[in-house]
Amino acid sequence: MEQQQGRVNWGMVLLIWAAGLGAAAQYGKISVVFDRLPELYPGVGASIGWAVSLVGVLGIVFGVVAGLFVSAFGYRRTLVCCLWLGAAMSALQVLHLPFGLFLLTRVIEGISHLGVVVAGPTLMALLATGAARGVALTIWSTFFGVSFAILSWVGLPLVASQGVLALFAAHGAVMALLAVILQVALRDLPVPGRTAYPRLGDLPALHLTIYRSPFKIAPGAGWLFYTCCFVSVLTVLPPFIPAEVRTLVMGAMPLVSIAVSMTLGVTMLRFMPAIRLIQIGFLLCTGAMVWLWIAPGDGVACLALAGAFGLVQGASFAAVPQLNHTSAAQSEANGVMSQAGNLGNAIGTPLMVAMISLGGYSGLAVVTGLLFLGGAGVHQILASRRAYEMATTD
Repeated sequence: MEQQQGRVNWGMVLLIWAAGLGAAAQYGKISVVFDRLPELYPGVGASIGWAVSLVGVLGIVFGVVAGLFVSAFGYRRTLVCCLWLGAAMSALQVLHLPFGLFLLTRVIEGISHLGVVVAGPTLMALLATGAARGVALTIWSTFFGVSFAILSWVGLPLVASQGVLALFAAHGAVMALLAVILQVALRDLPVPGRTAYPRLGDLPALHLTIYRSPFKIAPGAGWLFYTCCFVSVLTVLPPFIPAEVRTLVMGAMPLVSIAVSMTLGVTMLRFMPAIRLIQIGFLLCTGAMVWLWIAPGDGVACLALAGAFGLVQGASFAAVPQLNHTSAAQSEANGVMSQAGNLGNAIGTPLMVAMISLGGYSGLAVVTGLLFLGGAGVHQILASRRAYEMATTD
């Protein structure tokens, strides 16, 4: 059964979204307390940076084929098992492990994270059809921003009163609770039959097969440009914003992005294909960046950029089921998005810092604007490839 017919179970959709919040917190629980990690591990120096980045390593390397293994292992089983795995790693981190073992738990958390972000949106696409599917996947697309906001509002006060290890304990408890609830809640959800596990020797050829598909790779190709800019811009832009409004603007940007995605983005998805909306979002991002180039650090321009980000954000996830009509193909496309997202997050901030060092604020504005145009352009190229393939197969 490729999709769930009838009324949408929004409670189930929100439960899966909550699992996404837990997966995003595998990054966020370290990011929000990064300045306090040296208290736990004094003397490790710059190596402390691996505490953040190691979660994404497996996503970069195995993101594409993760969808194949998830399809073979089962979507429900993957989601629940990965939540349990994430809970177990957080529980081990509470023990204040030696730094090397702590980093090992972060690598294993990467497996948990990858499984959730591949299985989660695929299950959502099964639960929702038609216009509701766009709404559901737009909700899913907010999981990083909402998770980081919750960690800032709730996690940081917990850390202030109980210490960093208390945050790890709370995260583990939430992941375990979600695993128990979803194990029961998903039990009766009709899902497609499992596929055969890919053979290790076939993985290079399977990568090429997925990469060559303009249907499977398109959402991830645009997502690479988006993730290259989103976190990096939020990281490097603050010094250029006037100090008196800096905190207000930076706090509002993720919220504006989510609000636009959930309102204007959802509405526009009813009237146009997701790929078209992504391109519009990238072009509006380019316009906002030109505005910021002309008026450096302007608060309204920053919020306009965040709003344009929101259009790209939700539509990118909605594009997966629009372009890929079986759950197996959707999980492969979600795997590409995971790989692209981890890669974009890894290279974005160093690239922006390098551009600032070479060309100052203008260097930042130019390279960011070119990346936005690149995102719109790559979607146009892949749309032409899809049209050609469909014309030649008819």
